[in-house]
Amino acid sequence: MQNREKSDYDSVISSYFGDEQVTALINLKVETKEADVIAEAIAQNDSVDDVYLVTGDVDIVAVVKFDSYPKLKRFLMETVSSIPGIKESKTSMVVTTFKKYGELKFEKGEVESSD
Repeated sequence: MQNREKSDYDSVISSYFGDEQVTALINLKVETKEADVIAEAIAQNDSVDDVYLVTGDVDIVAVVKFDSYPKLKRFLMETVSSIPGIKESKTSMVVTTFKKYGELKFEKGEVESSD
């Protein structure tokens, strides 16, 4: 993505989430021998709710919550990107939560926005 496209993307995301809390899923492909060390490093951040070592297309999945999109972006750019052994990361931001901790987050026919 070129700088202008990145800037446009950030503007769209920032305008959508504003200063609201952002929940995201961070999917990491890592060097196998470094998986435990990387998972432990990610888990140290207070904004990280859960960290899972998983099978499949990715190796680690982290569930994070930040007060705002800029704080999530800073975590990705400064913390995650500086951890040795991470080969690839993909982040998905939660737009709507339908069920959490086994409980529906909306009444039938209603949809609640992200946490």
